[in-house]
Amino acid sequence: MLFACTHTAKPVAISDSNIDWPSYGLNLESQRFSSLTQINQHNVAQLQAAWSVETGIKATFQATPIVVNGIMYVSLPFNHVMALDAATGKQLWKYTHTRKPEWNMCCGPANRGVAVAAGKVFLGTVDAKLIALDAASGKKLWDIDVAERQVNTEHQDALNGSDPNKTRKVTGGTGVGIAMAPVVYRNKVIIGITGVGYGLHIDNPRSDAPLGAVIGVTGRYGRPGFLAAFDINDGHQIWQFDTIPQQGWEGQFTTQTADGSQFDRDISSEKAALNEYPDAARFGGGSAWSTPAIDTATHTLYFGTGNPSPQMNDVSRPGDNLYTVSLVALDTETGQYKWHYQQVPHDLWGYDLASPPVLFNYHGQGKSIPAVGQASKTGWFYIHDRATGRFLAKSAAFVPQHNLFKKPSAEGTVIYPGILGGANWSPVSLNERQQTVYVAAMHSPIKYTVHETEVKAGEKPIRYAASEPTNDERWGVLSAIDLRSGQIAWQQKTSQPLVGGVLATAGGLLFCGEGDGRFSAYDSQTGQRVWQYQSEYGVNAPPITYQVNGEQYIAVVSGGNSLFGFKQGDRILTFKLPSSH
Repeated sequence: MLFACTHTAKPVAISDSNIDWPSYGLNLESQRFSSLTQINQHNVAQLQAAWSVETGIKATFQATPIVVNGIMYVSLPFNHVMALDAATGKQLWKYTHTRKPEWNMCCGPANRGVAVAAGKVFLGTVDAKLIALDAASGKKLWDIDVAERQVNTEHQDALNGSDPNKTRKVTGGTGVGIAMAPVVYRNKVIIGITGVGYGLHIDNPRSDAPLGAVIGVTGRYGRPGFLAAFDINDGHQIWQFDTIPQQGWEGQFTTQTADGSQFDRDISSEKAALNEYPDAARFGGGSAWSTPAIDTATHTLYFGTGNPSPQMNDVSRPGDNLYTVSLVALDTETGQYKWHYQQVPHDLWGYDLASPPVLFNYHGQGKSIPAVGQASKTGWFYIHDRATGRFLAKSAAFVPQHNLFKKPSAEGTVIYPGILGGANWSPVSLNERQQTVYVAAMHSPIKYTVHETEVKAGEKPIRYAASEPTNDERWGVLSAIDLRSGQIAWQQKTSQPLVGGVLATAGGLLFCGEGDGRFSAYDSQTGQRVWQYQSEYGVNAPPITYQVNGEQYIAVVSGGNSLFGFKQGDRILTFKLPSSH
């Protein structure tokens, strides 16, 4: 479906230039800040629908559209791909992915985008393939198995008979898939696997609530996650970095990190457990959820890792569980380890580094420092020296924090941000000149409970841990953070949790969507909402902007999110100012 422009207003001046959105984070630094100014604070009220496309697949839609030479490439749920004329929405081709019939889909159908380079479109799939398509026709050129086998996953038969989750619908579990958009650099496609510490996901019986329980069962589930590079011409693997080292994975049994976070750990019990679980690294988790940022001057990439496996349950994984819940730096040419910073050693709460890292020059400590930042699920924005990983600063908390690192308990411990909260996977937008980062986040209290299975006399019970949303109010918050001071410049609260990401532009605007279908523009200096569009479906994906034939467009996909209970759909939306065309 295409929708027409109906708002009448003064036409804008146009030129013949095209400006792309060529990579997941716009640039390799992943700043998601556009220099385009045609749409700005003074005329955004005139912004109107340009064109809309229905993809025909109504499911969780998280993709960042890629625009190259006037063509938009969009990955759909279940890894189908569409190529569209970015000015009109006309379909140029569509690729339909056929999944491996025996492959269990661990983590839902969503895919976060494609990469376009050298006349090819690259995508990772829910069944752990890397595929190259011809950018002109959509014809498959090659595909390879990034991971060749499935892994053991948790089952409901491990749960206590009195646990209501034992009979509820399972929506996902530990497995192997790919969610991230690839990135292409120096003839290599770089991508990682997800789901290796996902945990058993149970549907929530309340239709208005986010996901139900996430359960981690003591035992050997999953495998180590990894990030790998493949040749763009034929797909052969160049290097692979496992997120769990085979030696030293237990770390230093850290009880306090450089940023001041403290952890209450029973170190003596953990060290004793090393004898019982010496092979924990083989099942260690550490998914790679987000697209790496790349420093082209030093050929260094930066990516975040996921939680250890089993999820939230530490009985069978003593130690720090390196390199899970960490920011990791690698050599782009060899995959060689450079440094890591573990935000949460021995994670018990699902505090993955899910939001993509961002590179910028940090104007702090009296000088300009090449830095890497990351918006966390713990509710802080972290800043590191990107040459060494040295912790430089973290922001004021952009969401409420309560019992942040308190252990789960038999009676249940309420914690926030928790497994859903903070920035989650939403990409940030960073204005380097103004030293401001914009973060979409959420407040969603979670109760963490430890259970034991019923066993016969003389048998050892199996422990499992579950996290479930409480009945407390959940909401979202859009924040502008002053990087120099670390303080919150402004915040805008929303009625529903924010997930999907933001776009800031040199026109003084910030764009962000919501689960109720609202897609809004804000004044980036004040946080005031200055424009709004109502979609039929949740807008839970990162917006982009581009220019074709001299006209600036804003684009975002609208397909909701099943994990958060937001209405699912199949729309690609674009907006522009009125023109004389």
